[in-house]
Amino acid sequence: MLVATSCTNDESALDVQPITVQVGEQPAIAALVPPKIASSGVLRVGTNPPYQPNEFKNPQGKIVGFDIDVMEAIAAVLGLQPKFFESDFDKIIPAIQAGTFDIGISSFTDTLEREKQVDFVTYYRAGVQWVQRAGDNVDPDNACGLRVGVQATTVEDTDEVPAKSAACVAAGKPPIEKEKFDAQDQAVTALLLGKIDAFSADSPVSAYAVTKVAKIGEDLELVGPIYDAAPYGIPLPKGSSLGPAVQQAMQYLIDNGYYRQIAEHWGVEAGMIETSQINGAQS
Repeated sequence: MLVATSCTNDESALDVQPITVQVGEQPAIAALVPPKIASSGVLRVGTNPPYQPNEFKNPQGKIVGFDIDVMEAIAAVLGLQPKFFESDFDKIIPAIQAGTFDIGISSFTDTLEREKQVDFVTYYRAGVQWVQRAGDNVDPDNACGLRVGVQATTVEDTDEVPAKSAACVAAGKPPIEKEKFDAQDQAVTALLLGKIDAFSADSPVSAYAVTKVAKIGEDLELVGPIYDAAPYGIPLPKGSSLGPAVQQAMQYLIDNGYYRQIAEHWGVEAGMIETSQINGAQS
């Protein structure tokens, strides 16, 4: 998330380090895992770094983050070993449908549209928040004509920024110039370089970006309210018994304090939930 001349390893060294919670297998919950997965002992997980603090790579190239620690703990409850596969964000759900991945975790907003393709197990609640360079005067509700960065295929790309742009056009104003990036860190770099006027991302991601760049003397700031708070969900095959298994594992982590331990470690406790659901989309 630094300027183009920065070193990825130096950047990663600024990040929070992973936490390992000591949670054991729960046989009654593990019994719900589909036999094919249970017999393999491995849970194949698709994810899309970098999206700090939820999923990103450390200096050794290992994928880490809040989402990763949550999935590690879920897998432990299920008696499985998670194996994480880096993937383009928009290819994770198709790969789950095709059976290439058993499951995914990558800051997916659980939406009714996505629920047509896969089931989701909720584990967090996030909204959308914009980021600008410190001292700028960006108004997310009146950003007509501005250049706004988003990560491709996220809710910010498909729904939030297009809706704001359409409102501009309806009011006779110029549309928002949406700039799509393959990875969130590219949007942060573009903002630091002045190539865009702001970026829109999930609230924990935006807050983490502001804190992180401050460590290297760069000034970004959150702007506007948190919009459209909605659940994050773990995508998995529709109708599979893996859904109840993961939901019960997640609820076990919530009820026994492991979830809070992970969330507080990453500084994202503001979005914690008390009850995990299967398909908790609101829109």
